[in-house]
Amino acid sequence: MATLQEILLTPETQPKVNDDCYDLIQQEISGKSGISGTTVKLAYKTVTTFAPGHIHYMVETLVPQMVEQLEPYWADFSTSGGSGFGDYLAKRGGEVSEALLSVTDARAAASSRPTIIKAYRSVRGGAVKHVEAALPRVGDLVQKYAV
Repeated sequence: MATLQEILLTPETQPKVNDDCYDLIQQEISGKSGISGTTVKLAYKTVTTFAPGHIHYMVETLVPQMVEQLEPYWADFSTSGGSGFGDYLAKRGGEVSEALLSVTDARAAASSRPTIIKAYRSVRGGAVKHVEAALPRVGDLVQKYAV
């Protein structure tokens, strides 16, 4: 059985995965509403205004670490005979979200850019909920390349 690293991080596949992840982020941001959605949109706009290209750079930088966090879930899913990785992830929403957010938390803690840190902190409190909502699409993205 191939690992997620072997599936998603090959030189020919990773750029496509990065693009799909960026598109997923854009779709998730544009679909947000309410107070927490407004906060997410404002933080995103702040980052893209003060650091153009930062989101693309962060996707490229963080995808390998995110894949590493998803690996145990993929291994369990692959042996369980489930049909949809997105459904599998959604059923473990809080746990998977925290695993993925551990990557961005570490990155934010290591950042020396006050504007980026402030924007991240403004959305981190509600981030689990937003990541959980995106998990079905994250799983679908992974499965797109794993088939």
